[in-house]
Amino acid sequence: MTGVRNGGDLVVETLEALGAKTVFGIPGQHALGLFDAMGRGNLHFVSSRVENNSAFAADGYSRATGEVGVLFLSTGPGALTSLAGLQEAYATGVPMVVVASQIPLEGLGARRKGMLHQLDDQKASAANVTKSQRLIQHASGIPSAIQDAWTEAISSPQGPVWIEVPQNVLLDPIMVPPVEDALAEAADNPPRVELVREAAKWLSEAKRPAIIAGGGTRRGHAEKSLLSLAEKLRAPVICTPGGNGAFPWNHELSLQSWIEDQYMTELLEDADVLIVIGSSLGEVTSNYFTFEPRGRIIQIDAEPRVLESNRPGLGIRADAGQALAALDEALAAAPADARPDWHGSTPETLVKDTLAKVKARLESQDLAKELKFMADIREAVPAQMQTFWDMTISAYWAWSCWDAREGQFHSAQGAGGLGFGFPAAIGGAVGLETTGKPGGSARVLAVSGDGSAMYSISELATAKQHNVPVTWLIVDDGGYGILREYMVGAFGKATATELARPDFVKLAEAFGVPAVRVAPEDVGDALKAGFAADGPNVVVVETLLKMFAPTHLDV
Repeated sequence: MTGVRNGGDLVVETLEALGAKTVFGIPGQHALGLFDAMGRGNLHFVSSRVENNSAFAADGYSRATGEVGVLFLSTGPGALTSLAGLQEAYATGVPMVVVASQIPLEGLGARRKGMLHQLDDQKASAANVTKSQRLIQHASGIPSAIQDAWTEAISSPQGPVWIEVPQNVLLDPIMVPPVEDALAEAADNPPRVELVREAAKWLSEAKRPAIIAGGGTRRGHAEKSLLSLAEKLRAPVICTPGGNGAFPWNHELSLQSWIEDQYMTELLEDADVLIVIGSSLGEVTSNYFTFEPRGRIIQIDAEPRVLESNRPGLGIRADAGQALAALDEALAAAPADARPDWHGSTPETLVKDTLAKVKARLESQDLAKELKFMADIREAVPAQMQTFWDMTISAYWAWSCWDAREGQFHSAQGAGGLGFGFPAAIGGAVGLETTGKPGGSARVLAVSGDGSAMYSISELATAKQHNVPVTWLIVDDGGYGILREYMVGAFGKATATELARPDFVKLAEAFGVPAVRVAPEDVGDALKAGFAADGPNVVVVETLLKMFAPTHLDV
């Protein structure tokens, strides 16, 4: 059948027409039609070693570039293995198109024919972690289905969309002509006029306005409007971990990202009007549900299920960028009597004093090593470099203390699964190279613990095979460090948190990837050397980091 166009060609042609350049995934028996067709097309394929890591890589590609991540999966075990990675993309609102193969058409339905990889309803397995699921049953429906899926993926709230195509639909010869064009435009998601007018009224009367900028602020490209609105209102702004980078870190109104500190919780509770953008006021943002606001809340989110999910307020269902632009325009000029009064303090003084209190609290604890370690990483990382953080103690510090500068901060806090950092960084670096970033700027940093590193250690082969410019920092404390700390704090001892330590340096070198082990105080120099090198490299630091004391608990 070589040279004969099939359903796989329609998939590849449509994706190319929509602007796709790179695909992540792993070949599989039922998906061979896809891979055969890629050989006749122009898509660049990056083969991971585990499907979950392929999903993380497509996610990282999208986050780094702003484009749609594309993932190819095989049937059954391959498709199911991707689901934890897709949960992160779904929770964080990352636009992806997932194309999974399926058993032949005659095997679909309630009958159990004993076909390889057969599931009762494969797409139902993806229902919890994707915006929608489609089964394509005839080749002529492929272009329109993929175009619709792409449109849905980029429409706010953005997210992954699942398509599956049976093996015979991918393989059988087709009469459908080559795809010449495909158009996908994000559906408009503006705010309702009366809601903007009411929100503007509240803000024009506010004496103590404050703003929480969540991940939706970044996804909606609302940074410019956020800055304008904050300066008009002279409103303090705090960023959630997902919103990190949405507001200038050193701005006089910036509370940075110390969202888990009680001093910040108290300040936000005292606001008479609180604008919450692209955040559910969930577990971390609410300082573990201790947040008890006394003022009114204006909540803006593209996902209607988020609105008022934790606190009553004026819910505005809209894309964050469109909503903030409309609100900024409604407050065309600062109200004539806009003199915020935080009980005799100006907001600028309040911000400065609150940050000083947080700093003093941290310095009162035995955290000199941790503070220096994070500062050394930040000093070593170029201002424009994008960073990808796994669920590890270094990342939990970074949620609060990382100044993204001109780069972007990406973490797995959406779903909170392990193994995100390295494969997502591979996808991000591939994306930056693919979209033509000038030399050097495609390099990214991944940060993992030893526990999370083992989830994605096989992707060293992927990084080496494609010579991906990623530097991987592994902070090795010999176990699941944060769980160890939680259990000791709660029960006085830890159980099942200790892990046998592989030699990560030798392991990386076995893949042909340069690696070095350094003391914590030398991490900055080691990272700088890694950033100056070609291709992938690994920096290992064996140290036990502690978290700052939680302020939502009575201790």
